[in-house]
Amino acid sequence: MTAAPEQVDRSTDVVDVAREQVLERGEGLTEAQVLEVLELPDERISDLLALAHEVRMRWCGPEVEVEGIVSLKTGGCPEDCHFCSQSGQFPSPVRSAWLDIPGLVKAARQTADTGATEFCIVAAVRGPDKRLLSQVREGIKAIRDDGNDIQIACSLGMLTQEQVDELVAMGVHRYNHNLETARSHFPNVVTTHSWEERWDTLRMIRDAGMEVCCGGIIGMGETLAQRAEFAVQLASLEPDEVPLNFLIPNPGTPYENYPVVEGADALRAVAAFRLALPRTILRFAGGRELTFGDLGAKQGMLGGINAIIVGNYLTNLGRPAVQDLEMLDELSMPIKALSQTL
Repeated sequence: MTAAPEQVDRSTDVVDVAREQVLERGEGLTEAQVLEVLELPDERISDLLALAHEVRMRWCGPEVEVEGIVSLKTGGCPEDCHFCSQSGQFPSPVRSAWLDIPGLVKAARQTADTGATEFCIVAAVRGPDKRLLSQVREGIKAIRDDGNDIQIACSLGMLTQEQVDELVAMGVHRYNHNLETARSHFPNVVTTHSWEERWDTLRMIRDAGMEVCCGGIIGMGETLAQRAEFAVQLASLEPDEVPLNFLIPNPGTPYENYPVVEGADALRAVAAFRLALPRTILRFAGGRELTFGDLGAKQGMLGGINAIIVGNYLTNLGRPAVQDLEMLDELSMPIKALSQTL
């Protein structure tokens, strides 16, 4: 005798609860509810992604924000973030290097030519010194003198209040500083500074009026409960943008032998973070090519994602920007115009 299919109790099923709570009222899921989403069986993923896409469309709209990033200072970082090939503490092949101002201007121009509205200047440092801030200041001026009005963001590590004020004066509109993972898991990932130190920088950024970009990496040995913890911790920060990365097991790092996140788990994470953060820009970032491939990337874009980094990452190659732009066109997802981000 064939067993009858298991019946879902619609009054307590987390997808149906989320439909009313998140889609209709715009209230993000609680930590316990996010964990339920992350534990859903594979056969529920399609329904989950469809709901997450509805939430994205209702509370964020159809536009996709496109961003390019460039490393101004690569490698030689003193911190021991276990996922990062730019740490000077690990025997990775990445070596310290600086990008000159003409190179920065060229990168910004190429980014703008893709239709991107955001250009992020990144440096592998604990925090910026006077030399780095001077380079950023000169770089921003040179980009503007080149006639490029693209929005400029920065990611320069932990900041002091004086440095925050300097970046505001330079016209930086958004600052990226990732919490990386749940507070409870952070000491397993980084030992040279604390989760709380990162949080303090984010608070200063928010108080100064800059937009806050804060996300992390899925697949660093965290439990599903810690992924849920991380999602609601991000929600409590109320960031303007959450870049969602998936671990790239870079050679020479402590995580070089960690497994790549499986596609189904990654899609559950995408949907769960959207349902925890219904109004936030949720951006596909590093590792998506490795974790998803082409088909999975499309599923993610139809499962709550509404922003994407195009081109290469800091020390890892991405897909050619034209491929992502073609994917957005195929999915009939318009790129957010620069005038809409000003």
